[in-house]
Amino acid sequence: MTDPIEPSTSTSDPNSNSPPTPTILLHPRREPFEHGLLPIQKLIFTDPVQALTQLKEKLSSSFALRVGSAALADALQISSDHARLILDTLSSVLHSESDPLVTARPEDVDSIGADLRDLVLFLYIQSYKRLLPRSHKDSAAVADVWPSTSAFDGYLSALSPLQLVRSNTRRFMPSQADEEAHQLSYLQKHLANILSLLSEHVEGEGKESMVLTIEGFEHLGFLIHFGDKGSEGVPLSQAAPFFANSDPDMPAVPVLASQVHDWLLEIIAASLEHVSEKNSAKESGSPSSSDQDIAMSDASPSSAKASQSARSSFFIEGVSKSSYVKQASDLKNSSVKVINCHDSVVYVLAPLRYATIYGCSDATIVLGAVGKAVRVEHCERVHVILASKRVCIVNCRECIFFLGVNQRPLIVGDNHKLQVAPYNTFYSQLEEHMTEVGIDATINRWHEPLALGVIDPHDSLSHPAGVADAQTESAACLDPDQFTNFLIPNWFEGEPTKSTRNNPFPLPDPYFTSRQRNQKNLGEIQQILREAPLEENRKRELSCALHVYFKDWLYASGNIRQLYCLLGD
Repeated sequence: MTDPIEPSTSTSDPNSNSPPTPTILLHPRREPFEHGLLPIQKLIFTDPVQALTQLKEKLSSSFALRVGSAALADALQISSDHARLILDTLSSVLHSESDPLVTARPEDVDSIGADLRDLVLFLYIQSYKRLLPRSHKDSAAVADVWPSTSAFDGYLSALSPLQLVRSNTRRFMPSQADEEAHQLSYLQKHLANILSLLSEHVEGEGKESMVLTIEGFEHLGFLIHFGDKGSEGVPLSQAAPFFANSDPDMPAVPVLASQVHDWLLEIIAASLEHVSEKNSAKESGSPSSSDQDIAMSDASPSSAKASQSARSSFFIEGVSKSSYVKQASDLKNSSVKVINCHDSVVYVLAPLRYATIYGCSDATIVLGAVGKAVRVEHCERVHVILASKRVCIVNCRECIFFLGVNQRPLIVGDNHKLQVAPYNTFYSQLEEHMTEVGIDATINRWHEPLALGVIDPHDSLSHPAGVADAQTESAACLDPDQFTNFLIPNWFEGEPTKSTRNNPFPLPDPYFTSRQRNQKNLGEIQQILREAPLEENRKRELSCALHVYFKDWLYASGNIRQLYCLLGD
């Protein structure tokens, strides 16, 4: 291997070997931390560097630089289902859209496998502990929001945003800035280990025998990016002085891992200081154009907020007793978070990469087409309708999920009385949006939920002994007799020629038969009522009785929420 070179340094002392002064900011990629953590105990290593170094050596000696599910299952001593889950999850959070795992057809994923360097980083961050929500200032005022009916509630309830929802604000939950600081601190603490897993040995002794190639350095893009434009901007190596001026026609010379470490540490420290200054300015009330939580527009009612930033998600927050609609033309972001919405209907009819639904209750939430992943967490009595590559359901109760998903739904945590059903709606641009984000309507695995542990090792809580391996309650399939179509109002002006006019996901026979039977019964009842030989006063009595029963059904079923759209108009 070519001898490593020292990196060029900054302006003041051209002869200095110290790392260059950082002039750019570093940001963690949120996706691996938000959608890439799996509660599988065998992925939590006591000594991750030693375990993953051995894994890397074992796999690289036999299977080149890509690892399929069979080799992964054998190396980690896990089931084939869990090995496939790792590959699917990694694919959903990879930084490179051109990676073969991202573009692979479902039947080819097991054989194509993952790049070993991305896989090792993915397995390493399974040690990450999420930042917990802060306690509510008035615990008694919200104590009855999340009922204590589970043996695990004594400690899992600390995670529940349903204890926070009546505050109608996110200041009691981790802000985007707090989460970014937490992730930066994690990277700062673990940077040496992360670099060691990407480095290669050369002849020499000690740390100076570890070098990073330009290819290894680029894989840091799984965890970090520079500036505000994310991983879709300048390649990582072009932001680093070590490789920025490399001749594209010549192989780049490897760089000492210790030099990369010192340079990145300095940038992380500067980035943490920047986040801290922003937080201080925000707490003191100083306005900031870069404030990630500033409200951009108001939802209905006026207390609800929609906010966005160039780098993070679009937030829909605090919608209550109303309907709320966002279309593709309204969103500049490819990621949406629906937070603390109650007794409402929320429509996000757009092509997205990621979506999160968090802390909602008694609501119906419709997501358009989500190409990477959806996470639904701490929700109660919510109907979720979504078309997505994959969905993860965490700590939810009495929810029904109408799914068009290409991968098995993942069920994690303390769940109760969940039901899954096939996708049940459409809107005029649905198929266009699905094609844009890569969802295949011929594959729908809604009825194959995969239940993992009731304990999440990433939640920073201490857990009672003996429950670490307990499996969560899975989801039951909705009774076909209870299945109904959901009608989305047509808000789209000038429908395209190839607009969607039916549910693109084929219905399984029992649900199709039930729907046909219900439609037939409705037609027969309507005909009987039209032909009934009743006097006018009896017709009025019958009409009033039907309205009363219909109103009772609207409230009992929660479908009264759908009328908010009409009230809003």
